[in-house]
Amino acid sequence: MLAHSMRIAFVHNNKAYLSETEAYRGFFGRYGIDTVLVNKEEIKKLPCDVEWRYMGTDLSPRRRNVLKIHEYTSTSIPPWRKWKNLSKKWLNVEPDYRLFLNEYVKRSFGFEDDVPSGFRDMGIPDTWLQYASAPSTGEFDFVYLGDLGPVREPEKLLDCFATGHLRDRSILVVGKAGPLLKERYQQSGNISFIGPIPYEEVPLQLKRARFGLNFMIDKEPLNRQTSTKFLEYLAVGLPVVSTQYHWIMDFEQRYGGKYCYVEQDLADLRWDRVCGMIYDIPDLQSWTWEQQIRQSGVLDLIEDHWGGTFDDDLSF
Repeated sequence: MLAHSMRIAFVHNNKAYLSETEAYRGFFGRYGIDTVLVNKEEIKKLPCDVEWRYMGTDLSPRRRNVLKIHEYTSTSIPPWRKWKNLSKKWLNVEPDYRLFLNEYVKRSFGFEDDVPSGFRDMGIPDTWLQYASAPSTGEFDFVYLGDLGPVREPEKLLDCFATGHLRDRSILVVGKAGPLLKERYQQSGNISFIGPIPYEEVPLQLKRARFGLNFMIDKEPLNRQTSTKFLEYLAVGLPVVSTQYHWIMDFEQRYGGKYCYVEQDLADLRWDRVCGMIYDIPDLQSWTWEQQIRQSGVLDLIEDHWGGTFDDDLSF
């Protein structure tokens, strides 16, 4: 099969935008492979060569000559997270290949069949690394990027700026904030909400701040899953202030860097302490989307099925 006639359909689980989809589109587009993002209803009528599902549940039967990939970017969250994982293990159809964020996520589901699998961690666009040498504008003291859902308890962080010891410091909150969260802090002039914004605009928004905040509660499964915001802060050259938890401590041990760690209750998140720390950003070349996709095992799967290679000379 020729590359220009191949189509990969990414099936989202009620999420119309995912940063990894943009990364996949850019990667496979270089080889002339068509990529589309569809929902569960649209995929039923769409001709494609690879059905790539972000899980979720998938009860749909496999289609003839269509590779089915299940990608688990996270494990289930409370409440009843273990039962949710078990239900996915028991109910989901068997794919041709499974992708997991990391070993922790794979163990959480406990699949016991012979379906081959690989790992595709979160990544950063290599173009973002060019922002690292540019100075920040300093409009804000801090920036917080990402999920603001209740399970992440963002109020603990924002209360520090609204009524706590950082009420004379500013923070830019980039993400989808619900109306209740915005209403709670509408009287706090030092807290600014923006977003959702296009993915390509994220670096410019991050560079408006002096420090990136990686606030993560130390509870499973969140404390075992990759902090995308942390990687993105580092990619654009922001010094990072973070709570201490399992994943980030493991990252530091493996890849290095120096960060300002604060306690879970944020009692020591103080301006003089943040400014008095020495920061260092590690080499992130192994964390680019290009590298994460290439080492995932998916490329071998497609090559074996249709022939061709994903070489740098675009010879697929």
